[in-house]
Amino acid sequence: MIWPLCLNTSTIQPAGLLDKIAIAAQTGYEAVELWISDLMAFQEAGGTLTEVVGHLRQNGLSVPDVIALHGWTDAPDAAWPGVLEEARRAMDLAAHVGARHLVASPAQGRVDLARVARRYAELLALGRTMGVLPAMEFLGFVEHIKDIQTAWGIVAEAGDPDGSIVLDAFHQYNGGSSLEDLAALPMERVAIVHLDDAPVTPGPGQLRDEDRVYPGEGAIDLTAMLRLLRDGGYRGPLSLELFNPGYWREDPRQVAVRGLAATRRLIQALDA
Repeated sequence: MIWPLCLNTSTIQPAGLLDKIAIAAQTGYEAVELWISDLMAFQEAGGTLTEVVGHLRQNGLSVPDVIALHGWTDAPDAAWPGVLEEARRAMDLAAHVGARHLVASPAQGRVDLARVARRYAELLALGRTMGVLPAMEFLGFVEHIKDIQTAWGIVAEAGDPDGSIVLDAFHQYNGGSSLEDLAALPMERVAIVHLDDAPVTPGPGQLRDEDRVYPGEGAIDLTAMLRLLRDGGYRGPLSLELFNPGYWREDPRQVAVRGLAATRRLIQALDA
């Protein structure tokens, strides 16, 4: 495969943390994206990060990133020191499980983009001291930081060569990003690519996380997207990220198997 194939554990959300790791390995994924909320809940229930790391190693899985840091783009200045402390804790969790990146997610409403860029630079400086770098995410259903251009503008304005962006087919489609926007990105600055699809209805701008469907079963031109990634030199992970409650009610192993098969079909079709 051109890209390492990864399972974002949101795809099989009802399963327990260790079960998610085992399912990812048993069904053929090479990597797994873990959520901060899952790691914290596991600890609160009496588990340890040492157990998680042992399970990852036993199953031969890498962790490209953990998800997600919230509240940093819109926090009042007076609250910023607390946000930095929260980021430090999240980075510590990420470092323990061997993740290189922490996904940094945007707020729902409009924000001061210049201030966000300054804050992103501070997060990068903090991350370098901990070995975990924040990656800028955009969300297609928020008001402001919802597309490639806006998110990449923040990374560029931060002026740090360690800055990176998280791509997501669903958010690109829903937030109005174009293939030209994708092609303009320096692919070495893409931290990870989330792979998913969207139904024909509702249309772009009206979709929510729970509307995601298996890759290749919706309205997004994923073939064009993957060709641009391949030809542009992106070789990082492709991570299946679904939040569909219907899938959560199914056997998580079957969901993981079906998602992996759908991903492989798309990749194999690139040269068809």
